[in-house]
Amino acid sequence: MGISAGVMGDVTRLSAPVESTAEYEVFGDAMTDKAPGLSVSEAVASLGDNGPESVRVTTTINKVCQKKGCFFIAQEGDTVVRVTFHDYAFFIPTDTAGKPVTLVGELVRTPISQAQADHYADDLGEAPEPIAGAFEYAIEASSVLIQR
Repeated sequence: MGISAGVMGDVTRLSAPVESTAEYEVFGDAMTDKAPGLSVSEAVASLGDNGPESVRVTTTINKVCQKKGCFFIAQEGDTVVRVTFHDYAFFIPTDTAGKPVTLVGELVRTPISQAQADHYADDLGEAPEPIAGAFEYAIEASSVLIQR
Protein backbone atom coordinates (compact mmCIF):
# COMPACT_ATOMS: atom_id res chain seq x y z
CA MET A 1 0.00 0.00 0.00
CA GLY A 2 2.70 2.47 -0.99
CA ILE A 3 2.29 6.00 -2.16
CA SER A 4 3.29 6.70 -5.74
CA ALA A 5 3.17 10.17 -7.23
CA GLY A 6 1.29 10.75 -10.41
CA VAL A 7 -0.54 13.65 -12.00
CA MET A 8 -2.76 12.94 -14.99
CA GLY A 9 -3.96 16.23 -16.48
CA ASP A 10 -5.43 18.13 -13.55
CA VAL A 11 -5.94 14.91 -11.57
CA THR A 12 -3.60 13.99 -8.73
CA ARG A 13 -3.21 10.27 -7.94
CA LEU A 14 -0.71 9.86 -5.10
CA SER A 15 -1.67 6.26 -4.31
CA ALA A 16 -2.04 3.25 -6.54
CA PRO A 17 -5.14 1.11 -5.98
CA VAL A 18 -4.63 -2.25 -4.25
CA GLU A 19 -7.31 -3.70 -6.52
CA SER A 20 -8.60 -2.41 -9.83
CA THR A 21 -11.35 -3.75 -12.10
CA ALA A 22 -13.51 -2.27 -14.84
CA GLU A 23 -16.16 -1.53 -12.16
CA TYR A 24 -14.13 -0.17 -9.22
CA GLU A 25 -10.80 0.64 -7.58
CA VAL A 26 -9.90 -0.16 -3.95
CA PHE A 27 -7.46 2.06 -2.04
CA GLY A 28 -5.88 1.28 1.34
CA ASP A 29 -6.38 -2.22 2.71
CA ALA A 30 -7.88 -4.94 0.51
CA MET A 31 -11.67 -5.11 0.82
CA THR A 32 -12.70 -8.75 0.68
CA ASP A 33 -16.36 -8.04 1.54
CA LYS A 34 -17.66 -5.57 -1.04
CA ALA A 35 -21.26 -5.58 0.23
CA PRO A 36 -22.90 -2.18 0.64
CA GLY A 37 -22.89 -0.57 4.07
CA LEU A 38 -25.01 1.89 6.02
CA SER A 39 -25.81 5.33 4.66
CA VAL A 40 -23.94 8.28 6.20
CA SER A 41 -27.14 9.27 8.03
CA GLU A 42 -27.64 5.76 9.42
CA ALA A 43 -24.01 5.53 10.59
CA VAL A 44 -24.16 8.90 12.35
CA ALA A 45 -27.53 8.05 13.94
CA SER A 46 -26.07 4.82 15.37
CA LEU A 47 -23.01 6.54 16.88
CA GLY A 48 -23.09 6.29 20.66
CA ASP A 49 -21.26 8.69 23.01
CA ASN A 50 -19.11 10.22 20.26
CA GLY A 51 -17.48 6.90 19.19
CA PRO A 52 -15.28 5.58 17.90
CA GLU A 53 -17.47 3.04 16.18
CA SER A 54 -16.43 0.63 13.44
CA VAL A 55 -18.55 1.26 10.34
CA ARG A 56 -19.07 0.16 6.74
CA VAL A 57 -20.63 3.04 4.82
CA THR A 58 -21.86 3.35 1.25
CA THR A 59 -22.34 6.90 0.00
CA THR A 60 -21.35 9.32 -2.73
CA ILE A 61 -18.18 11.42 -2.61
CA ASN A 62 -19.40 15.02 -2.41
CA LYS A 63 -16.07 16.90 -2.45
CA VAL A 64 -12.41 15.82 -2.52
CA CYS A 65 -9.29 17.58 -1.24
CA GLN A 66 -7.92 19.11 -4.44
CA LYS A 67 -4.33 19.36 -3.19
CA LYS A 68 -3.60 15.63 -2.86
CA GLY A 69 -6.79 13.64 -2.22
CA CYS A 70 -6.06 13.29 1.49
CA PHE A 71 -9.73 13.50 2.52
CA PHE A 72 -13.22 13.71 1.10
CA ILE A 73 -16.62 14.94 2.21
CA ALA A 74 -19.72 12.73 2.13
CA GLN A 75 -23.06 14.45 2.63
CA GLU A 76 -26.63 13.18 2.82
CA GLY A 77 -29.10 15.97 3.54
CA ASP A 78 -27.84 17.82 6.61
CA THR A 79 -25.51 14.99 7.66
CA VAL A 80 -21.90 15.64 6.69
CA VAL A 81 -18.90 13.36 7.34
CA ARG A 82 -15.25 14.11 6.58
CA VAL A 83 -13.35 10.97 5.59
CA THR A 84 -9.59 10.69 6.08
CA PHE A 85 -7.35 7.69 5.57
CA HIS A 86 -5.73 5.58 8.30
CA ASP A 87 -2.25 6.90 9.16
CA TYR A 88 -2.32 8.91 5.89
CA ALA A 89 -1.03 5.70 4.30
CA PHE A 90 -3.04 6.29 1.12
CA PHE A 91 -5.00 8.94 -0.76
CA ILE A 92 -7.74 8.91 -3.40
CA PRO A 93 -7.69 10.51 -6.86
CA THR A 94 -8.73 14.17 -6.86
CA ASP A 95 -11.30 13.62 -9.64
CA THR A 96 -13.61 11.27 -7.71
CA ALA A 97 -16.31 13.75 -6.60
CA GLY A 98 -19.74 12.42 -7.51
CA LYS A 99 -18.68 8.77 -7.51
CA PRO A 100 -20.28 6.07 -5.35
CA VAL A 101 -17.99 4.73 -2.63
CA THR A 102 -18.01 2.03 0.05
CA LEU A 103 -15.60 2.44 2.93
CA VAL A 104 -14.60 0.68 6.13
CA GLY A 105 -13.33 2.67 9.09
CA GLU A 106 -13.86 4.26 12.50
CA LEU A 107 -16.54 6.94 12.98
CA VAL A 108 -16.17 9.65 15.65
CA ARG A 109 -17.70 13.02 16.57
CA THR A 110 -15.06 15.63 17.42
CA PRO A 111 -14.90 19.39 18.06
CA ILE A 112 -13.53 21.50 15.20
CA SER A 113 -11.66 24.80 15.52
CA GLN A 114 -11.89 27.80 13.20
CA ALA A 115 -8.30 27.12 12.06
CA GLN A 116 -9.22 23.53 11.12
CA ALA A 117 -12.35 24.68 9.28
CA ASP A 118 -10.31 27.28 7.37
CA HIS A 119 -7.67 24.65 6.46
CA TYR A 120 -10.30 22.19 5.18
CA ALA A 121 -11.99 24.93 3.10
CA ASP A 122 -8.63 25.88 1.56
CA ASP A 123 -7.89 22.23 0.69
CA LEU A 124 -11.30 21.98 -0.99
CA GLY A 125 -10.66 25.17 -2.94
CA GLU A 126 -13.42 27.04 -1.09
CA ALA A 127 -13.65 30.29 0.88
CA PRO A 128 -13.50 29.83 4.68
CA GLU A 129 -16.70 30.45 6.64
CA PRO A 130 -16.92 31.52 10.29
CA ILE A 131 -17.90 28.81 12.78
CA ALA A 132 -18.47 28.79 16.54
CA GLY A 133 -18.63 25.79 18.86
CA ALA A 134 -18.78 23.43 15.93
CA PHE A 135 -18.09 19.72 15.72
CA GLU A 136 -17.65 17.29 12.88
CA TYR A 137 -18.36 13.69 12.20
CA ALA A 138 -15.25 12.02 10.83
CA ILE A 139 -14.36 8.57 9.58
CA GLU A 140 -10.79 7.35 9.48
CA ALA A 141 -11.03 4.81 6.67
CA SER A 142 -8.77 1.81 6.32
CA SER A 143 -10.24 0.73 2.97
CA VAL A 144 -12.09 2.67 0.26
CA LEU A 145 -13.82 1.15 -2.79
CA ILE A 146 -14.61 3.76 -5.47
CA GLN A 147 -16.97 2.83 -8.29
CA ARG A 148 -15.79 3.89 -11.74
